[in-house]
Amino acid sequence: MKKRKINPKKLILFIIVVIIVIGLIVGSILILKASLKGKEEPNNEEKEIIDNILDYTLDEDETEYYKNLFNQLKEVLNQDEINEEEYAKLVAQLFVADFFNLDNKINKNDIGGTQFVYKDFRSDFEKLARDSIYNHIENNIYGDRKQELPVVHSVAIENISQKKYTYNDKVDEKAYYIDVLIKYEKDLGYQEEASLILIHNEEKLEIAEMNEK
Repeated sequence: MKKRKINPKKLILFIIVVIIVIGLIVGSILILKASLKGKEEPNNEEKEIIDNILDYTLDEDETEYYKNLFNQLKEVLNQDEINEEEYAKLVAQLFVADFFNLDNKINKNDIGGTQFVYKDFRSDFEKLARDSIYNHIENNIYGDRKQELPVVHSVAIENISQKKYTYNDKVDEKAYYIDVLIKYEKDLGYQEEASLILIHNEEKLEIAEMNEK
């Protein structure tokens, strides 16, 4: 029986076709993996910081109202003698303006105002926020969220006083008790009043407690 001769031209053509098919398959797999990776690993880059003072930072995506408050805070803190009451008022306003302004938050873990919270209470504060007001925030990693969320228009100081506050076996004899009124760009039924307690922590004033009035 004669052996069938292999046509060199057909063999080369077959090899080329196989290489092309393999290349297409590999290319498709790589493209699919890249697409899935993009969805599984969203952009987690930190927000751009455009200003700072005394460990306080200003993010680029904050509202114009918040940026204006931050500039006022800088003016107060840059004085040779700091007006502590004005400092307390601005910390309260900045905290509330950021915490209740949900529209610029990426997801429920992007909690506003944390930099103003007393460091020992920060972790518990973030958990409470995620389980309450921030719990329903839809993810906006890709900038396609349709959900309507509140934008804080202004925060007014209604009352301010100083008295003793006890926490973690410590006592602040002159803690600040501040009541605020919150106004939104659009009324979506969110909290409009809050009572805050600010304590002294070295050279800073920090939020120790917030309650709805």
